[in-house]
Amino acid sequence: MRNCEGKVAFITGGATGIGFGIAQAFAAAGMRVIIGSRNQQSLEIAADALIREYDSPVRTIQVDVTDRGSVRRAAQIANDQFGRIDVLCNNAGVNLLGNMDEGTYDDWDWILGVNLGGVINCLVTFLPYIKAHGDGGHIVNVASMASFIPGDGAGIYTTTKAAVRGLSECLRLNLGRHRIGVSLVCPGLTRSKIYEAVRNRPPALRNSGFQVTDEQVERLAAIHNAGKDALEVGRITLEGVRANRFYVFPHSEFRDEIAEDAREVLSAFTDEPPDPERLHYEALRRQMRAEALQVAKAIE
Repeated sequence: MRNCEGKVAFITGGATGIGFGIAQAFAAAGMRVIIGSRNQQSLEIAADALIREYDSPVRTIQVDVTDRGSVRRAAQIANDQFGRIDVLCNNAGVNLLGNMDEGTYDDWDWILGVNLGGVINCLVTFLPYIKAHGDGGHIVNVASMASFIPGDGAGIYTTTKAAVRGLSECLRLNLGRHRIGVSLVCPGLTRSKIYEAVRNRPPALRNSGFQVTDEQVERLAAIHNAGKDALEVGRITLEGVRANRFYVFPHSEFRDEIAEDAREVLSAFTDEPPDPERLHYEALRRQMRAEALQVAKAIE
């Protein structure tokens, strides 16, 4: 999507953090931005800032990505306001630190519900609107470097982001024929307030196996304050959309780790020659994937 001016973008979790950084970058590029969030006050503050800085026709919609009815209403309102939707940015996410073997069903349900279920809900709901006008579009799925490099203190979060990565890789192959591009954004440490999400955890899912103290939250705040500027992450994301780039890695410090992991993966393959009959079927699969990738990469 080389020419983004005038395109309509809906951004979940767009009132703060990375979502707001993406909203800023999109607005600066002349896009018509709709930001969604559960928090109405945050939406109003974000919209005022965007309108003031970019003189952009920003709209806000209160939405809970875990609630399919809420997502349906948001999509309908967004489409009614601008007459179309061109870009969906699935950014809303939550995190909770702790050993995953200590997590309760509520911990799993909460994080899976937002980070993976929210993406699914928005894709199922918004894609028909993007397909309807026939002009193509773009899907931005914000995952995390955790989808490539796991840590021992965020197992449930990492599970959701790895799922978003796999989902996005397949989605790219499916949507090329509709001229809809897909970008997988994998940030590292970024200045945001994702660590505060636990304070807004739904009451029905409060039975946690992790003890979160004010001291821990303050420590996480200090760590995140050392992160990359969210607007810079937004600008790099915009570049990825314009170039129809699938992988968007805003943090260069992970390159060597990814290379090391890739070498380990390659070294794990057996040297045993493959069965020729099996290779016949694999050749067909490779051909189908190559053809789908060629279509996806050709989107402008």
